[in-house]
Amino acid sequence: MGLKEARKRAGLTAKDVALSLGVTFQNVYNWENGSYLPPSKRLPELAKLYGCTVDELLGGGGQGSDT
Repeated sequence: MGLKEARKRAGLTAKDVALSLGVTFQNVYNWENGSYLPPSKRLPELAKLYGCTVDELLGGGGQGSDT
């Protein structure tokens, strides 16, 4: 799952995320479009906000497991 998909699943706008994390909307936009990755310190914050794991944000997601 990508960052944008995770955000949408959480029912948040990019502006909501920016305000929650204290970053600009442009930061969130760039993270979602792959211009650059969020700083590693932001990944746990994003995962918590989106209700998923850091692994899922980075594309791991445990695909193929039925646990």
